[in-house]
Amino acid sequence: MLYGRQVEQSVVDELLESRCGALVVCGAAGIGKSALLEYAATNARARVLRVTGVESEADLPFAALHLLLRPVLDHIEVLPPQQAEALRGALGLGGDTRGDRFLVGLATLSLLVELSDEGPVVCLVDDAQWLDGESADALLFAARRLHAEPVAVLFAAREGEFPARGLPELRLGELDADASRKLLAERAADLPSAVCAQLVTEARGNPLALIELPRMLTPEQRKGVPLPLFFSLGTAQPVTDRVLVGFRDRVAALSPAARSCLLVAALDHHDGLDVLARAVGLLGASLADVADAERAGLARVGPGGVAFHHPLVRTAVLVSCDIADRMAAHRALAESSDDDRRAWHLAAVTLRPDEDVAAELESMAVRARCRGGQTAVSAAFARAAELSVDPAEAVRRWTAAALAAAEAGLWRRAGELVDKAWQRAEALTLPGAVVAELAYVRAKLEVEAGRPLQAVRLLHEGAVVADGLPIKLSLLGLAGYYTWASATHPDQPALARRTEELCPDGEGLPSVIRTINRAFRLILEGDDVTTIAYPIAEQAERMPGDLRFLVTFQALARADHKGMHDEAARLTEDCRAEGRPGRMPEALTLLSIAQLLDGRHQSARATVTTGMTLASDVGQPMWRDYAAGVHAWLSAVAGNEEECEAMAEQAIQGADHHRWMPAACWAACALATLDFGLGRHDAVLDRMERAISGPTRHAFLWRYAWPDYIETAVRVGHPQRARKRLRCYTEWAQATGRPTPLAILHRVRALLAKESAAGDLYVRALAMHAEGRQPFEEARTRLAYGEWLRRHRRRAEARSQLRAAMEVFDRLGAAPWSSRAAAELRATGQSLSDRSTTGDPLSVLTPQELQVVRLAVTGASNREIGTQLFLSPRTVASHLYKAFPKLGVSSRAELIRLPGVT
Repeated sequence: MLYGRQVEQSVVDELLESRCGALVVCGAAGIGKSALLEYAATNARARVLRVTGVESEADLPFAALHLLLRPVLDHIEVLPPQQAEALRGALGLGGDTRGDRFLVGLATLSLLVELSDEGPVVCLVDDAQWLDGESADALLFAARRLHAEPVAVLFAAREGEFPARGLPELRLGELDADASRKLLAERAADLPSAVCAQLVTEARGNPLALIELPRMLTPEQRKGVPLPLFFSLGTAQPVTDRVLVGFRDRVAALSPAARSCLLVAALDHHDGLDVLARAVGLLGASLADVADAERAGLARVGPGGVAFHHPLVRTAVLVSCDIADRMAAHRALAESSDDDRRAWHLAAVTLRPDEDVAAELESMAVRARCRGGQTAVSAAFARAAELSVDPAEAVRRWTAAALAAAEAGLWRRAGELVDKAWQRAEALTLPGAVVAELAYVRAKLEVEAGRPLQAVRLLHEGAVVADGLPIKLSLLGLAGYYTWASATHPDQPALARRTEELCPDGEGLPSVIRTINRAFRLILEGDDVTTIAYPIAEQAERMPGDLRFLVTFQALARADHKGMHDEAARLTEDCRAEGRPGRMPEALTLLSIAQLLDGRHQSARATVTTGMTLASDVGQPMWRDYAAGVHAWLSAVAGNEEECEAMAEQAIQGADHHRWMPAACWAACALATLDFGLGRHDAVLDRMERAISGPTRHAFLWRYAWPDYIETAVRVGHPQRARKRLRCYTEWAQATGRPTPLAILHRVRALLAKESAAGDLYVRALAMHAEGRQPFEEARTRLAYGEWLRRHRRRAEARSQLRAAMEVFDRLGAAPWSSRAAAELRATGQSLSDRSTTGDPLSVLTPQELQVVRLAVTGASNREIGTQLFLSPRTVASHLYKAFPKLGVSSRAELIRLPGVT
């Protein structure tokens, strides 16, 4: 029975009754977390899967996930092939595909959902603070996506030691005095009331202490003899430390054979007895010797291995044994375990450099990498570095450990490892590949710390010594981008020139990188226009890693919206196909920008929302904030002032923290667009002039905002302020040769032209729009032309243009623009009916629902849609269920008839 936990039990009951969702139970050691999970297991009325985190397995990739899913591994075959392969590989079951750890999380979600078809599922994860990093990532990824499935996940963890952002928490506090007395009376009914009162005071509401402190009383104390208690009242020693002392004393009282058994179990948890039996046999003991520990209430033996009464017992076992005992136990386990565990146990007893053991650890790291376990990769490479005989090999391994830690989002740990590598590297002559990789990792850390220009200097150092063309070009490509993407700094032009100088000659990829870096340099030197030809689009798909993303992004500067959209879409699909959700936030942000520039606002909103969520999940704050800036622009066009300002603030704060320009630029542009749409023209000019002369002045994006500046200047009666920007925009638009920038150029020229010439310029603008369809910009041109026609009393022609503009704005959800077009239509004498039901029928959907509907129209199944959007099939079905009545349809077949759905 749980005393004093009625409120907490009701919270767990609510989760179990809803049969969907996740909860983190947190609190101090011994406060009753495990008891609450046991309560959940007893009352679940569902299939229960359980696992307990073990500190000794924190460096074994997916160890906890394997134990949790072991009873249901036969269901893996029903998963989509890519997910099944990733999960088998992660769990060491023969999969050959290296899976991103978040793809393993998606496979875990899919497996739990498949199980729930047979009945509700409850997962209980105790001591979650000791889960290996990969298992924690996979389980949290899955738990955050439980929306409509009969699957519940309960985590129990020490307070502040298991970050589970986004999941509800249930914090366990101390028991009150009444509950403490009842629990103590149940466990120690024979104690005198005076002793009970003092124990209640000493335990401080900790249930474990109330259970264990009575065991530590002497016979005389149990009878109430007025002797001081072992725990003197008022001591500052934490109650859990006192319990630990009691456990330690009980361990010390065991026979040597029983202590050996407990020590082996404490050093390596297995889900069976075979390894334990072999190891304790090598120490001259047998499993029968654990009986002493069972009688002492310290542990119990079952088919799944040795289970300790409480994690503090494990700690007590370790602190009560000397180093000789621990080393003997490690050697026994090394002889009894498989490759990965063997390597760790050998490393534990190796006190001086040993290349054989280091090589075994490196082999383990390579295997862990193939399973998607970057945390384990880092730990294994780091220990291998410590045991390396050759200092150069140590540096290589420290560097590999740091890179893996960075990829896992463990930035502080990565910094510690880089420092160790760098301290050794300074005194050595190393291969160019090692120096280059070390420079790459150090640069990543500098960017994360908000020092992108220092990262550029490190990339230059690496590029100078790199002995392979691909790595040299990758370093220089990143150097150019980091230089440009940094907030404005006097060193940028010089660093950009240095990057360009280091670019090797040659055709193909060297030419592309050299061209891009020359463009960066010209912009940073104050050239307002990029007139360089970009021989890029045809080669992007063949480029490796970071360079492909960089080249796709460059389409923004040359206004190749279709090329950017097509390549960003391919990048996104490739990340899905290759099982790399960790690269998806970057790909989705690029895709949302391409959709936005192409006038696909609803699609862009859905894409960027997914990108922000995924970036938060995978620990990529820079891409989350970049996406927030894009989201702010879309909110501005929609006229959602509150949302726009919130997204912009998030983007600006993140950019300030990292000294990173793109997110702040999108935010500034979004706020100016919001002001423009709402008619606050003076604010537009002020905001844009500050931005264009400030830390974001070298952003490509301002080329797209210059027409707004020009139009605003004309509207407030200062056309002279527009002419400089018109010259800059003219040069850029003509350099791109693209229809949409040229059409916009004719539009803004018309705003400044004499009345006799303006009409022809608007007509030419519409002709150019017809060559490169961009609905939002074309509608803006029709709006401006319609306004001009109305002023010239050509009302019938004005109505035609204004009506066409309003319909497009309605379809795109651009409310301020639609309202402006409607007002102009009324000014022509046009009577408008109630417009509350007009517009895009898809605008009533949430971004997630919109994505699901658009994929459903293609004929994709719920499972296929879920795989693309990192959702469960049941969640996809729930979104469709909610979307159908909003759209006035009752089946998938009817969706195809809706305008704009494809």
